[in-house]
Amino acid sequence: MNGYFNTGDWLIILSYLGGIIALGVWFGKDQRTTRDYFLGSRNIPWWGIGFSIIAAETSALTIIGVPAIAYGSNMLFIQMIIGYVIARIILAVVMVPHYLKGEIYSPYQLLEQHLGKGPRHLAGAFFLFLETMAAGVRVFVACIPIRLMLGEQICSLGGLVDPILGAILLFVGLSLLYTYIGGVKAVIWTDAVQFGLFLAGGIFALLYIPTLIDGGWAVAMERAAEAGKLAWLNTEFTLSAPFNLWMGIIGGTVMVLSTHGAEQLIVQRVLACSSVREGRKALALSAVLIFPLFLIFLLVGVLLWVFYQSHPFQIALPESRPGIKSVDFIFPIFMVTEVPHLLKGFLIVAILAAAMSSISSAITSLSSVSTMDFIKPWMKTRDDEFFLRFSKGSTIFWAAALVGVAWLTREVQFVLNAAFSLRGLTSGALLGGMILALFGRGVGARAAMVGMTSSVIVMNLIFWPPNIAFLREPWLRFFGGEVFWPWFTLIGTLVTLVGAWLTRKLLPDPPSAGSTPR
Repeated sequence: MNGYFNTGDWLIILSYLGGIIALGVWFGKDQRTTRDYFLGSRNIPWWGIGFSIIAAETSALTIIGVPAIAYGSNMLFIQMIIGYVIARIILAVVMVPHYLKGEIYSPYQLLEQHLGKGPRHLAGAFFLFLETMAAGVRVFVACIPIRLMLGEQICSLGGLVDPILGAILLFVGLSLLYTYIGGVKAVIWTDAVQFGLFLAGGIFALLYIPTLIDGGWAVAMERAAEAGKLAWLNTEFTLSAPFNLWMGIIGGTVMVLSTHGAEQLIVQRVLACSSVREGRKALALSAVLIFPLFLIFLLVGVLLWVFYQSHPFQIALPESRPGIKSVDFIFPIFMVTEVPHLLKGFLIVAILAAAMSSISSAITSLSSVSTMDFIKPWMKTRDDEFFLRFSKGSTIFWAAALVGVAWLTREVQFVLNAAFSLRGLTSGALLGGMILALFGRGVGARAAMVGMTSSVIVMNLIFWPPNIAFLREPWLRFFGGEVFWPWFTLIGTLVTLVGAWLTRKLLPDPPSAGSTPR
């Protein structure tokens, strides 16, 4: 066993794992139709869905990585959260009525209603590829510090497998168990509990770390301010790093309009609401909570920097590796070396909660799109019992896919770095397609698909050259610097809209049989 934990810590960790699985199984007892499985019977209260939205977008990597950002630099990242809030307000006002008009299982059904089957299937395919890669990579990177916290013996499953593979199998397997049985209702309620756990963990760290610093909170903030760690505002407009106010207000807003408005991972939760009013309240709750959540973990990173200026590391910082920097180990190292027993177990549970929440959310959203957007329209004669069985089987398939992506990318830095920005490579195409479907006028299926495909091609051309050695210098000289990821979605969306407009002008597309007349 890991020498940093005692019996009490392990009891807390094991109680959490057993309790969260039991909770998921409990909510799975009444899953009889695909409506139950993917929409939670549309009887889940708005506040549970609001908590789940936050948990779904907050992975273990976020809880570990956000403090590392502040530890390694400052609090400029908080400017991005301004856009995160603005986007939720826009979605609550504009998009929720479209989601809850009738009953749909994914946002891509709206594309078919207004544009035709082709755009729906293209958007669904983009999402399946995007989320499998992105979620698989999140699993791998989160398991690196988790292996440090739980120890080689535990993660290697008693020496049977490589410790990283063991950690991957452990957390994907546990998340799969309650997702398979309980569907989205189990995922939403376990998310709500897990959100409470990692929020409480952040608040505890924020209150506890100053007690270890001579002079407490006031002295800690004074030292941080003198070192520039509390800097949070940068009004200079740039397309490259560092974070600035315009990235937050413009780039961050557009990015979250896509992730929360055109990607199934979050939209699935809004679709589970019973009414437009409930959906708006759920998004509003997530808007209220997202800013203080990130602020807490950024301040934790600042306090960790102050603490380690006068305290030696009990564990040497591991070297940076593909997808994770050396400073990303700061918070896990603090947890296992500086926090008293029992409280230590509680903080580890906060990290495990974030990890399992992101895994279960990915599995259920992938299963929903593959079943309801691809298989069900193709096999219209089968009954709902068949699709429920297929849905549960597909959760196993997608869980295995996440394990495969996580394991295969463990030593491939090039692919791994690409996967971290993958959401930005396709999010503009998804958001642009949604805008065309709901607000375009007679754009047509062909123009929409050309625009969406053009967006993905252009975003790959923007992303890959700076990551290829012999192309990097010419590319940077031509563009004047590297385009930072907060701008990816905006650029991709504009390319989609312009590409669709040009195609419509040059190659008019007659309305498809499945489209809705304008």
